[in-house]
Amino acid sequence: MNFNRQKTKHPCFAEHSCGKGYGRIHLPVAPECNMRCNYCRRSFDCVNESRPGVTSRVISPAEALLRYKTIKQKMPDISVVGIAGPGDALANIEQTIETLRLIRGEDTKVLFCVSTNGLLLPRYADDLKNAGVSHITVTVNAVDMETAKRIYRHIDYNGKRYVREEAAEILLRNQIEGIQRVTELGLVCKVNIVLIKGLNDRHIPLLVQKVKDAGASLTNIMQLIPVKHTLFETVPMVSREELDAIRKNCEAILPQMYHCRQCRSDAAGTLDNDVSYLFAEKTPLSTGDNAPVSGEGFREDSAAADSFAPLQNKKTIFAVASKSGVLVDEHFGHVSGFSVYEYKNGEVRFMEKRAIPPYCRSPAGGCGSHTNKIETIISTIEDCSAVLVMRIGEVPRMELSKKGIKVFLACGYIENAVREAAGLPDK
Repeated sequence: MNFNRQKTKHPCFAEHSCGKGYGRIHLPVAPECNMRCNYCRRSFDCVNESRPGVTSRVISPAEALLRYKTIKQKMPDISVVGIAGPGDALANIEQTIETLRLIRGEDTKVLFCVSTNGLLLPRYADDLKNAGVSHITVTVNAVDMETAKRIYRHIDYNGKRYVREEAAEILLRNQIEGIQRVTELGLVCKVNIVLIKGLNDRHIPLLVQKVKDAGASLTNIMQLIPVKHTLFETVPMVSREELDAIRKNCEAILPQMYHCRQCRSDAAGTLDNDVSYLFAEKTPLSTGDNAPVSGEGFREDSAAADSFAPLQNKKTIFAVASKSGVLVDEHFGHVSGFSVYEYKNGEVRFMEKRAIPPYCRSPAGGCGSHTNKIETIISTIEDCSAVLVMRIGEVPRMELSKKGIKVFLACGYIENAVREAAGLPDK
């Protein structure tokens, strides 16, 4: 279909819409999932985790309406309502459709978007269209059964559990049929692809071509986020340079998304400034007609992610989250010691290692009290102009920003990342 990216108000479908003026809200009404991916674990929540499948809590459709009204009141630029989990939207079709129905009764202009693994997409394509969904994202990670059976442990379909080749065959067939059906109905389809190094990376151009032939308008090739206690927890992430090279190569086939933030299932705000944590316990739970719409606790301060925007007021010291000592490869919440680097006269020099208490240390992945820990961390790196991390949650990002310490997201070589953070080209 002829999709005009320059005119869309959906921030995930066009980069010009991802800043101020176009926001999105994800409503976590879909807890169940009908398949098991070997990179996914949804059994915990932590304010320091920012990735798909994580939410502070699952809410009902009535609570979702109240959450939408609360946040929309404070952020009138919200242009999209999305349902992206924490399970699969179509495995929870009743909750998904009811949520959309309630919000459409409140707002006739907001766009509706649904994310799904595609297993049930052929079955529910017409229901989505009738509910007013205009945009859909389907995650497709393989084009052949051999690759698919290594990525997915099982699927639950029509009351039966399937594994290996049977599961892969059903899933791949339904994903393509579903994309074909929704695009025939006029929905704009984006396909997410999780890049898994050594597994599906060589097949991605073929995958992009296949979903294009089915009707997809663009693809979003994303980093695998290694999660502890999953089969893929030790699979390395590709560097930013490798990721963008694959995207660039696939641009000859289909338009690519470069600005994805791999958002939580309860994300709210612009892509560059997820403020969902401000509303985690603020949305009223009363479902009466006169339920209050409270925005108490909302703060207007903006601590947007600085993804390699050059430092305007450069200093010389950088705190780097690195397990390997070579790459920026660690999540802020897991760091037990920052590697500190100095930039001076065009050179990057390692200075020392500084121990800190890990911001997020619960064995189950959840977080305890962070106030003392973040204060200690900040005092340890207060002479640094920025921290370079693989991932970071909104709460610590905001606290660092208050102290004038910028945050840069990276996954490549330390020296290159420091130079880019300092506003200089890579060597």
